[in-house]
Amino acid sequence: MSESLTIALAQLNLLVGDVQGNATRVIDSARRARDHLKADLVLYPELTLCGYPPEDLLFHRGFRRQIEAGLARVRDSLPDPAVMVGFPEYTQAGIYNSAALITGGEVAAIHRKSELPNYKVFDEKRYFHPGSQPTVASVKGFRLGLLVCEDIWEPQAVQLARAGGAQLLLVINASPYEIHKQREREDKARERALDVGLPLAYVNLLGGQDELVFDGNSFVMDAQGQVVMRAPPFEEGTYACEFVRDAQGKVTPRAGVIAAELGDEASVYSALVMGVRDYVHKHGFPGVVMGLSGGVDSALTLAIAIDALGKERVQAVMMPSRYTSSMSLEDARGQAQMLGVKYSVLSIEDMFETTLATLKDEFAGRTPDATEENIQSRCRMLLLMGLSNKTGRMLLTTGNKSEMAVGYATLYGDMAGGFAPIKDCSKLLVYRLAHYRNSQGRVIPERVIERAPSAELRHEQKDSDSLPPYEVLDAILEAFIEEDLSVDEIEARGFDRTTIGRVLDLVKRNEYKRRQAPPGVRVSRRAFGRDWRYPITSGYQR
Repeated sequence: MSESLTIALAQLNLLVGDVQGNATRVIDSARRARDHLKADLVLYPELTLCGYPPEDLLFHRGFRRQIEAGLARVRDSLPDPAVMVGFPEYTQAGIYNSAALITGGEVAAIHRKSELPNYKVFDEKRYFHPGSQPTVASVKGFRLGLLVCEDIWEPQAVQLARAGGAQLLLVINASPYEIHKQREREDKARERALDVGLPLAYVNLLGGQDELVFDGNSFVMDAQGQVVMRAPPFEEGTYACEFVRDAQGKVTPRAGVIAAELGDEASVYSALVMGVRDYVHKHGFPGVVMGLSGGVDSALTLAIAIDALGKERVQAVMMPSRYTSSMSLEDARGQAQMLGVKYSVLSIEDMFETTLATLKDEFAGRTPDATEENIQSRCRMLLLMGLSNKTGRMLLTTGNKSEMAVGYATLYGDMAGGFAPIKDCSKLLVYRLAHYRNSQGRVIPERVIERAPSAELRHEQKDSDSLPPYEVLDAILEAFIEEDLSVDEIEARGFDRTTIGRVLDLVKRNEYKRRQAPPGVRVSRRAFGRDWRYPITSGYQR
């Protein structure tokens, strides 16, 4: 006769630092899972109570008191069902990234994460001590191996759990989104399942946290490495799976709904929308304001903002100068009207003229150059920041990764703002996302996508006047930034060495700008921000 255990995966959007709010969400969702899903056990994401990543909040003494009170409240409020909750565990030896199994109103077991990631966006060794022991505990007689995120990226923790008598692996995670990340997670989980011959339940965090977006995609895998249930990506919810155990003690998950994996453009776009929505909501902004130039970057950003917040909470502003083409004016107005967003036209011409007149004597005898171009960009930011301050709406910037990499942006001009949605999207990816979004319903005029890109800061200006073609530029940037390739290795891919050198020099020279840029959603393997730490002052020669 078989026995069963119903496990619910609580794929929740938690708020870093809101310990009591997160505890309330655990208690409420656990009760709903018990009542509506008949769950015996509910799994919650890594560091449930504090949110992920808590960073230096962990060092505040008051934070420790809140964590201890929050854990006690969850314990005392839930005689059933059992829950597995992540929390920072404070001890005399230091802080551990831990998971508590609470059952019958008692903490039955605590597992301390043994594998602490210290690469890319992770710096857990700054905060946590590693655990060293396996943790196996029982719920309804099922022997459960408790694991936290990175514990399954190496074989040892899983093998120790199996040796300790585990029949089923439970893994709580805060694994941030990047393109193709779900494939990597499931491949790694498959290795562990096949290695020890055990099924596993994997729950992942959901939601935006500064640059990071957590995509959910929680899943259940059988002992043969087959996914038998997958929760929808970018969608909050609690999803149940029944596990049955036969007379020999073998545990098998019953097949459930397997949500489809999203394609590249669909997943990136979803991450951008979630990142904007959560940044605005979690900071309590009433909405956003942004410049709409008639170009593809601002057009895509406007679409993302409206999808994230609704048109009522978005204001778009066209700020023409003497160099703004009639095409840009028409296309910006056309998109704003098509989307029904609040739209303003505020000319910068008088501001520009006044600034040039004020500096006339200082600039005397000097040829016009990028200085005059940058003044126009900074005039626009005066208007946008004025609107932001007066309305309380956050300013979205519209620059892409290609521009940020080579400094094709104006410091204290178009770089200014509170959040940069497409900061980690190359120019070519911007075009792909624009086509994708239009395939779901036209929101960007086709001419905006098809026209040659231009900053329109001087007469008949084109991006190609200053930069290599984006097909070349983006490939070189990806090789250098995301793959860490040398000049020789990039040249071996067929690129001109002089062009490579010019591009890499621009990357090096413009680090000081990137340090002052607003945060933006991370979607690539390596984004500017948390996982890019390049010296501003450096004597390194490529």
